[in-house]
Amino acid sequence: MENKIIIDGENAVLGRLASFVAKQALLGKEVVVVNCKEVVVTGRPRSIIKEYKEAREKGGSSLHGPFFPRFPERIVKRTIRGMLAHKQLRGKTALKRVRCHNEIPAEFENSKKFVAGKEKKIKTIKLKELSKEI
Repeated sequence: MENKIIIDGENAVLGRLASFVAKQALLGKEVVVVNCKEVVVTGRPRSIIKEYKEAREKGGSSLHGPFFPRFPERIVKRTIRGMLAHKQLRGKTALKRVRCHNEIPAEFENSKKFVAGKEKKIKTIKLKELSKEI
């Protein structure tokens, strides 16, 4: 169990969470991120929604990508992937060690969780709201 980290993503900033998870995965630890729908992106909500919509529309043909996810756990996983060298073997195996969940699964209900975020005093948008808009 010492090689597995369970992170509660509630109120955690997306980029900071993703860089921490990527580093732990590169160190060889199994990382599970729960409550991905509660992760926040800082900034003005309207401009964040606009940026994500533009990225989704910019995606190439339906067969060749790039593919931009709509669901919160997929957005978190894609952000983590961006912080890894996912085309090389080391990054590919590190990404396989990362699992993301929208809620807390029953298997992790009673286990100790690492709390990644706290309440912010700046403008933010949660991933569940962002995924509804894009």
